[in-house]
Order: sequence, then structure tokens, then C-alpha cells
Amino acid sequence: MLSSDKELVQFVVEALASHGIQKVVLSPGSRNAPFAIAFDAHPQLETLVVHDERAAAFIAIGWAEQTQTPVAICCTSGSACLNYYPALAEAYYRNIPILALTADRPSKWINQGDGQTIVQAEVFKNHAHAYLAFDEDDFILNAQRIAQISGFLSHLSQPWKGPIHLNIGLNEPLYGLAEMRAFEFEMFHPQETNPILPDFSRISGKKIMVLVGQMDPNPALEFQLALFAKYSNVVVLVENTSNLQNELFNHCIDRSLNGFDPTDTRYHPEVLISFGGAIVSKRIKAFLRQIPLEIHWRISYDFPQMNTFGTLSAHLKVDPTLFVQKLLAQNLVLQNLNFSGKWKAHDYQAKDRLVAFSSAAGFLHDFDVFKTLQETIEGPLHLHLANSSVVRYAQLFDPISNVIYHSNRGTSGIDGSVSTAVGAALASPLEQHLLICGDTSFIYDSNALWTAPFPQNLKILIIQNHGGGIFQIIPGPAQSPLRGQYFEATHQKSPGKIAEGYGFEVQYLSDKTKLDATISTFLARKEGPQILEVSTAQNHNAQVLQDFFNFVKK
Repeated sequence: MLSSDKELVQFVVEALASHGIQKVVLSPGSRNAPFAIAFDAHPQLETLVVHDERAAAFIAIGWAEQTQTPVAICCTSGSACLNYYPALAEAYYRNIPILALTADRPSKWINQGDGQTIVQAEVFKNHAHAYLAFDEDDFILNAQRIAQISGFLSHLSQPWKGPIHLNIGLNEPLYGLAEMRAFEFEMFHPQETNPILPDFSRISGKKIMVLVGQMDPNPALEFQLALFAKYSNVVVLVENTSNLQNELFNHCIDRSLNGFDPTDTRYHPEVLISFGGAIVSKRIKAFLRQIPLEIHWRISYDFPQMNTFGTLSAHLKVDPTLFVQKLLAQNLVLQNLNFSGKWKAHDYQAKDRLVAFSSAAGFLHDFDVFKTLQETIEGPLHLHLANSSVVRYAQLFDPISNVIYHSNRGTSGIDGSVSTAVGAALASPLEQHLLICGDTSFIYDSNALWTAPFPQNLKILIIQNHGGGIFQIIPGPAQSPLRGQYFEATHQKSPGKIAEGYGFEVQYLSDKTKLDATISTFLARKEGPQILEVSTAQNHNAQVLQDFFNFVKK
């Protein structure tokens, strides 16, 4: 079979395939043409062409998250690689294994006036776990090269995963063909070590809070945490993006915190055990930062220096499920306080009152949309939440059974929300996906609609409130006279019209009386528009949200 005539390119491509990469998202270009030729020829590799490098990298994140496998992205030289950076930063903070393969000119031509050339060496150094460069001018295939690339690619399978960067300098001509060669690579496997566990007796009889951030579904951990949550000393706080669902957990943190005075020490934990990634709730961060915790154990393989609440006692590199199993095996006093009952009482009260809350008639509000979605969505479904106000509104409601929640909470940026959902839907064509996205996020990432083939199993609901709605509901900018012009950046553009420009059929809704029926039909429909734009009352949304918190607190 014919491949690129460049030995270095064939060597790299075979190394990727041998180390578990099956998917490559390519962006068009000349300098990376040898890689396009070699990837296309390789029987173990599947390719997807995405023009916009920023969209391509986020699509790779969606694919990697969905398949739990590393994904490669490949681009030409020059500024193309810089467009990868937002997604690589997201992958870095989400522990998602992405290989950025950037084609380059040989090093002798860097900063020498050649076109489409920048300094690509270690350009992602602050947000990549490893960097390796090969230059065609000095590449000689030997055991050292094999060991170099094998050790480099082993980062994709380490417990602490994330992006890595491989930069390849290539000479012209770039489009030659030759027979595909065979290469053999030595494999590096992570060394298993016995985890170091803490002295569990230190938490006996204490008020214990377990706080779980973003993570993929983990049924084994969910089961173990449910056993732990049965003890009256223990309260387990999760978010929808934690993907852990049990009636013993407090699923809506802000809703619970809204019900009591945060200075009341009866609700203060003495011990905090934290799992997972990013926490959406700003309230719980502020709450825990004012408490003099006796112990905070953070259970993870990543970021040992991370001290979110300023009271870290120990960072424990151990599997969370194993940790809870070992904890439950201890003979601890965990039934002498009604700590969980105090927290759960407020959760139940707010949940009961939520059903009775409704916004003023006449206007359609953001809150109305999320409440209707909560009552209408049925699993199985992958629900993708864009950032800012969207992900925060979703946390006001209990998680929906058999729904898996996704969001780019690594950097919490608005870029890439559409692309990530597209990548996930492409990776699992037999499963249904729904993206809920604000207008600004959608417009910012509209090049995701350029993807071909576009996944038919993805629906997109856009909340059109004419700007960055988050700035109406967070302190500071909400009261600023500059909010509309600079922070919220109010606009009159229609995201749906942009989608129509890409050839999509779009449905529009602005009538509150038609909300329930329209969303129900949109979600159930097998044919017809994939995109629904819902216009809400921009100037009333913040007040409705405040009314909600006041109502459920009574």
C-alpha cells in the first residue's frame, strides 16, 4: 500500500497507531500533506477533515471524552497551531488525552523569512504534559528514536492524562508516495504502585462533607458513595456534571446553600473529601473558603498543588472508588450526628417549592426554558451544557435519570461548546445528543457547523437573550452602567440565521404559551430542524432568577 514517501512521517504515523490512537482530526494545509497521505493510507486510523483548527481541536475533545481513547489532531505550519490552544488548555484541565501533531519547516528555516512559519517549539508548554520534536534534516531511524517516541506517547495512557505536543519539521517536496514500511515499537506501561492512604481514624465522629466535581459516569463510585452517604455524619454534594445520581446525595448545591445562613456553624463540615474536576458552584467555594476545616483530603491523580479552598491537608493519588471502599472498611463513628439531615432538609424544602414557582405571564424567560427542559427531557441522552449562564441554570434542577451531562468546565470558556458536542455525537452515532447553548457561545463557535458529515443525532437548542446573560446574574457587572456595551455586549444578531447560512433548517420560538409544546415536539421529532432558537426577555431574566431563589428559600 502506498503512503507518504517520507520515512519520518511513516514512522510517526505507525507509532501513533501502535499506541492506541484510532482517530485523527485533520485540518487542510500543505506542510502537513505528508501526514494526510499517511493517515489516509493506514488501515487502523480513521480521519475527519475540519477546516477550522480551533473547531477541530474541540471536536477531538468531544470524541476523546466519548470514546475514552486518545485522539490526534494534525495541522499545517505557522499560525494554524495557535488555534489549537483553547482546546488544549481545556484538555489539560480536564485530563483528556489529545496529541497535537503540528507540521513545521525544518529548524534551520525558522525566523528566516519563510512564509507560514513561526516558532512552534514548545508553543503549548504551559498546558501540555510532554513535548517532542523531530526534524527531517537530522532524522535517522534507530533504537533511540523508537524509545523517544514510545516514551513520549506513553503519556497518553498515564493516570494523569492530558495533551501532548509533537512537532515535525519537513522539507519539500511534500506529496511524494512510497510503499508503506513496517516498524516495531517498545511499549511503556504505567507502573502500578500501592496507594498511600491516610489515617482514617482522624475523621471518626467528625462532620464530613464529600464534594464531587465534574467527572465521567462512574457506577462503582456512585455505589460506594451511596453507602457512605447513609451515615448521619456524612453529606455528599454533587453537581449534574458529576454524573453521580442517588437520592441520598444533595444534587443542587446552590439551591441547598440558599436555604440557610452560611455563617451557621451547624452546617459547617470539619472534614472535606473532594473528588473529580471543576466545581460549577461559586457559592460552595466561597462557603468552604471561610470555614477553618480540620482536614481536607483531595483524591485525584492530577494537579497535586491544587488547593481550591485553602485548607488542603493531603493530596492522595488513589482511585476514588478504592478510597471510599477502604474508608467504609474502617470501624469509624459515623452515626452520632445529624449533619446530613440538616443539609438534606433544605434540599427537600427547596425541591418542593420549586414545583410551585412560575415567572410572570407574558414574557418568556431563561428560567422558563430550563424548567420546561427539565420536565421534558428523557434519557437515554447525552446532554451538553455550554458555559456561563447555561451550566448554572442547569444546576438548579435535579439531574435527569439516564442522562449523561457534559460541559467544557476545564477552563469554563465559551469557545468550543458546539464543536465539542459535534465531536461527541460523531463518536457515538447510535446515541442521542442535545446541546443547550447561549447565543454568544453559539456564534463564537459557529464554524462547528462547517463539519461534514454533520451528526444527525445532535440537536441544538439556542437560548437567544442577545448577549452574555451571565453578566446580568453575577455581582459586579450586573450593576455596572457599562454592562450592556462592554461586558454583556448586547447584540441583535440571530444565531439561527447563521445556522441557516450553513444550510440548516432552524425553528424559532418567542411565544411563552407555545414553549412546552414546541420543546416537546422538537426533542421527540426524528425528522425536521435540528436547531431551535428560543428568544427570551433579556431585561427580565436576572430578576426572575432572583425571584426563584427568594421563593424557594421561604
